[in-house]
Amino acid sequence: MIRKFEAIFINYSGVILNTYYIVVGDILKKLYNFNTRAIKSIFYLLFTLTFLFSLTSPNLILGDNNVTKIGTTAFTTVILFIFALIGLLLYLSSKFRKFCKWIFIDNRWITSGCCLLLAVLIQIIFIYLTHSAIGFDVSGVHQGMTRPNDVEIVGYFSVNPNNLGIFLFQTLFKNIFHSTSWELFEFITMFLVDLAAIFNLFSIAIIDKTKVPIGMYIHAIWLATFPAILVPYTDTWAIQFVAIYIFCYCGITYTNWNKFIKFILVIPLGISLSAGYFIKPSTIIPMIAIIIIELIHLLKKKQHQWLWLFLLCITFIGSTGGSYYQFNKIIKTQNYVRVYTFRAKPMIHFINMGLSNDGGYNAKDSFKMVTLIHKKDRINYSVNSIHKRLHKMGFGGYLAFLLKKHGNNTSDGTFAWLRDGDFVPMKHSPEKKGIRGKIQNFFYLYGNNVGDFRFLTQIWWCIWLGLIFFAWKDDRKITQVMRLSLVGGFIFLLIFEGGRSRYLIQFLPAFLILATCNFETSIHQVKSLFVWK
Repeated sequence: MIRKFEAIFINYSGVILNTYYIVVGDILKKLYNFNTRAIKSIFYLLFTLTFLFSLTSPNLILGDNNVTKIGTTAFTTVILFIFALIGLLLYLSSKFRKFCKWIFIDNRWITSGCCLLLAVLIQIIFIYLTHSAIGFDVSGVHQGMTRPNDVEIVGYFSVNPNNLGIFLFQTLFKNIFHSTSWELFEFITMFLVDLAAIFNLFSIAIIDKTKVPIGMYIHAIWLATFPAILVPYTDTWAIQFVAIYIFCYCGITYTNWNKFIKFILVIPLGISLSAGYFIKPSTIIPMIAIIIIELIHLLKKKQHQWLWLFLLCITFIGSTGGSYYQFNKIIKTQNYVRVYTFRAKPMIHFINMGLSNDGGYNAKDSFKMVTLIHKKDRINYSVNSIHKRLHKMGFGGYLAFLLKKHGNNTSDGTFAWLRDGDFVPMKHSPEKKGIRGKIQNFFYLYGNNVGDFRFLTQIWWCIWLGLIFFAWKDDRKITQVMRLSLVGGFIFLLIFEGGRSRYLIQFLPAFLILATCNFETSIHQVKSLFVWK
């Protein structure tokens, strides 16, 4: 009788457990599908606006430009004619198509590698011929290395202690090379940006090795059209940390490497995350996206290696927390420049500025942060200003403001080059003669060819965005990670100080990896929509 009861109990408990696992599994699966669709929907809502704003950017106006006041010249006309001629030859000549296929597809590894090396050579020539002192905050950080005891420098870092991270990072290179020349720091900026490109390509190789040549083509075009390497500031000095921790994540998640190697990769992941935070705090957004996507994917799995996940999490927390503590200690105890932290701008100040004018820097608000001595007064000013601005806009006005601000944040393919005016001092206006003068004319505010640079770079930006936009059928985990990274970046810039696409530079690894991984999917989608029915 007892045995019969035990058998009945075992059978019923088995049925109950199976039913439980089926019900819970179904709930978790539905929750996973809902989260995946939600992320994709939010991404395409914001990214479609970005794509449309970019396609309608005033940078794409040919000839006289009443918006930017700097129009295109015959140079752009010649370039467009050359590309039209190449397109015509590709359409009419099978021999030319075969020749291009042989160069760019059949020998893609060699050709793409050469293109990448050519881009680096262009960067070196560009810095050599155009290097210059830079104004604004870049100058404040740089002058901290040459005259740290100056009252203006003390005042600058007291009000902006958030720039102590990059100041100490640059001081490290100053001590290594025993120089503070602008040219040196622009070459270091180039190196850091190129380092980010290398780690991006490593990540792409892990995800799909066959996409590496495409990645090298895309990165070569980006590097060759990225004058921000002249600006040794937080945007360009933090990008490599983002690329490094994304690579570490890819190595841990998308490879069959030995678990010991994956375990070791968690350490540089945490260190680079902390280092990026102290250079530019918003660089942690892609890491937040990684954590969210990984948590969502846990819902899909029936069995987990809990011990392994626990060890990874503990190591990640330890490496991130330990490096954060050390970096914070270095900043707090540094004695290069005196800092009165009670003068620091509160975080809410940057939210307040993000609600003014075009959503960017506001000189009046910034001046108030300097003149109001007490922290409480600075916070109260910002809070009251936020209330007034929101009340004045109203709900509909605020939505319209956000729409306009999102365009300001993301539409400019030059990444706001010269958007802040002549941050290159007037004494470095384009030279009148020689190759140096001809190149400077494309990048200095009063150059004759600035409009050409903006037009051609904007075309590339639109193509770049298109490679991401048309891949809506790609729902791979890495795609969702990069999409959510951009969503986080977009939302952050809508809340805080933005107003120009310079702030997108820190998120470029996500753009570049997405464009590369989505390339074939997008090309097939474009063909199905516009070319062959």
